[in-house]
Amino acid sequence: MSSLDEVDRRILGILQDNADQSNLELARLIGLSPAATLRRVKRLKETGAIEGVVAILNPQTLGEGFLAVVEVSLERQGEHALQAFAALACAQPEVQQCYQVTPGPDFVLIAQLPHMPAYQRFSQRLLTEDHNVRHVKAYFSVKRHRFKVGLISA
Repeated sequence: MSSLDEVDRRILGILQDNADQSNLELARLIGLSPAATLRRVKRLKETGAIEGVVAILNPQTLGEGFLAVVEVSLERQGEHALQAFAALACAQPEVQQCYQVTPGPDFVLIAQLPHMPAYQRFSQRLLTEDHNVRHVKAYFSVKRHRFKVGLISA
């Protein structure tokens, strides 16, 4: 969506910081009527500017394992090989985020795992059995100090 006006940008900025507020509160913050605000939010969802609304959970307080940041370099980087690996990575339930990057590795994966044996199974399934994977480097998070999502400043 390329035709965002200033009000749309303000709505997106506010929602990405706190999507758990009422339409009435959002309308008050941007200075529109609740009906106009609701129409704009609906349009932003329909056009794909808002992909979804989620709750960000804190794995540390839930005791939900650990996060792995995994760099993957492929042997062949043709478009077909890149797309095949991306599809395979995104199909893994452990993979929360998948980025094709440059320079350096071809992909960076963010994976949530309950324990190290699960990481070993994940690694075997995704990274070892794929003969196009040349190099893997994994980092394991010991503590999350900040997690923020966002593209637009409010």
